[in-house]
Amino acid sequence: MKDEQGRGGRIVGYARISTTEQKMDMQDDALRGIGVETIFRDQASGARDDRPGLAACLASLEEGDTLAVWKLDRLGRSLPHLVQVVAELREKGVHLRSITESIDTSTAHGRLLFGLFGTLAEFERELIRERIAAGRKAAVARGTRFGPKVDLARREMAAGRGIKEVAKDLGVSRSTLYAAMAAADEAAARAASVEYVGKGRGRPQKVA
Repeated sequence: MKDEQGRGGRIVGYARISTTEQKMDMQDDALRGIGVETIFRDQASGARDDRPGLAACLASLEEGDTLAVWKLDRLGRSLPHLVQVVAELREKGVHLRSITESIDTSTAHGRLLFGLFGTLAEFERELIRERIAAGRKAAVARGTRFGPKVDLARREMAAGRGIKEVAKDLGVSRSTLYAAMAAADEAAARAASVEYVGKGRGRPQKVA
């Protein structure tokens, strides 16, 4: 099947609304209007990592296909995540089309944009590697092992990255990172309950 630009492959749509929005009609109508037949959907906050519709959509795409979205902010939960998704599409040979922003990576201008996203993706990966290396060096200097990694993981996740990505960069499994974060929280809670007692209002006083 070819679209109006003469491309082969399928045009697959992805739509997302937040938990506070009611309907996807506007996105669906826009996607259907450019020839999309299959639309994957999520109802979730843009910041959420677990979006089964997006995961299924990306897994279904093959070389020559086009992923269409109403707006780019429907696709990425953050700029780093959007850069990562676009880089993955490029590696698979999948085009990206955003209706609202008039972005189409099958065109010369769109291919230039694809290249820019690829450069941004590599730049982001390099920054992450540098941050992790700095965190490990600081850990060795302080004689600690995993604490700085937990702190680094929390900062990365607060910036919009998913735990799966962060765990991979840290060289551990997702379950190991979850366990380390839980252990850190438990240790902090235990320290607070053992070493400090409340003295009415105001700041707790340390036990002598």
